[in-house]
Amino acid sequence: MIPTFLVPLMGGDHGDKVRVVQTLLFVQGINTLIQTLFGTRLPTVIGGSYAFMVPIMSIIHDPALTRIEDDHLRFLSSMRAVQGALIVSSSIQIILGYSQLWAICSRFFSPLGMVPVISLLGFGLFDRGFPVVGRCVEIGVPMLILFVTFSQYLKNFHFRQLPVLERFALLISVTVIWAYAHLLTASGAYKHRPDLTQGNCRTDRAYLISAAPWIKIPYPLQWGAPTFDAGHCFGMMAAVIVSLIESTGGYKAASRLASATPPPAHVLSRGIGWQGIGILLSGMFGTLSGCTVSAENVGLLGSTRVGSRRVIQIAAGFMIFFSILGKFGALFASIPFPIFAALYCVLFGLVASVGLSFLQFTNMNSMRNLFIVGVALFLGLSIPEYFREYTSKAYHGPSHTKAGWFNDFLNTIFFSSPTVALIVGVFLDNTLDYKDSARDRGMPWWAKFRSFQGDSRNEEFYTLPFNLNRFFPPS
Repeated sequence: MIPTFLVPLMGGDHGDKVRVVQTLLFVQGINTLIQTLFGTRLPTVIGGSYAFMVPIMSIIHDPALTRIEDDHLRFLSSMRAVQGALIVSSSIQIILGYSQLWAICSRFFSPLGMVPVISLLGFGLFDRGFPVVGRCVEIGVPMLILFVTFSQYLKNFHFRQLPVLERFALLISVTVIWAYAHLLTASGAYKHRPDLTQGNCRTDRAYLISAAPWIKIPYPLQWGAPTFDAGHCFGMMAAVIVSLIESTGGYKAASRLASATPPPAHVLSRGIGWQGIGILLSGMFGTLSGCTVSAENVGLLGSTRVGSRRVIQIAAGFMIFFSILGKFGALFASIPFPIFAALYCVLFGLVASVGLSFLQFTNMNSMRNLFIVGVALFLGLSIPEYFREYTSKAYHGPSHTKAGWFNDFLNTIFFSSPTVALIVGVFLDNTLDYKDSARDRGMPWWAKFRSFQGDSRNEEFYTLPFNLNRFFPPS
């Protein structure tokens, strides 16, 4: 979805969009492998992040780039500017992660403070759910009904003692509805419909398959040498901070759905460090986006009840394989967006419910806790919605000073629901009667998981492979 939206604005054609999609898939496959092997080692997929949209849009509309008349040259120049900003800003997560500074910060997080952050990781993406399904209800609504039916109502159906429909509900329902959508397209059902409807419903409007090469291996600096601008870099740093916060919530949710202990502070910091390396790779290859934990795949852990990192590593191998075989990757990328949006309605809801499940470790008879959770959840939804509405009407964010980097920084931070929730929730949780409310906040339950030695199961979940713990002993 990210390249589909951004590449045309940069002056790119269908061939450029295919290359960006392939590169994004290739790099995020590598990042997923790295994260499951050497990072947190949780079964999380690393994907593109919408948090980077605001600073990238600002770069695209930079007057120095919009003055370029040749569309292809403008696309390449914009891509190189985005690459430079990503490369520089990746240092934020690398430094915070490998210096263990984020581990120190995470000691201020309690189960109560994490409830709004993880919940809004799902609820905050409500605009990518049914509003997108509604763009083509004839395929979106059947997809939603079929996925819920297979994954919940028919989950006890077994074939050779394997719960086929529960494990493969997503694959089966996507295949069925995709074939149905293709049948509608081939029968001419959308021939005289408006262009917007055709773009959302037809299976042949992405133009990806015809433009994709059979084999193409992405490589670093394939778009040319990155360019560096201080203003672009400062704006992108805000997106890196947002990505860091969203990933923190994603790791906490994934650990719960995968039946693992909450990641110890140093493991969380280690994962953030490797994610910084991932953003650096995104900048080097030119993916047109940074990376973060994929919220929809965290939800899929709950839907399939498969929490194996080996499964995720095999999936990462498929990501890399399909990105190299361009025609196959383009085939999957041509699935109409309403089909994905129908899945998001369920998967984002599951992520949000995981956040709410942390309330069981807190005392919700406490007025203090009710106040913190309620205010953080409400402002986490309300403030980003205000920024979105303001931007859609004024064509710029509420922060509109002469300093473009400052505008990008503030607008990016407050566009993210989990980030606003963390700022409000963690601040209130650590300043409002915090000395006498440790038990109410859930700290006694959380404290034993903070260190690697705090729980015997940590060694099973988070020990590095290849006996690397000899060189990097856990704290």
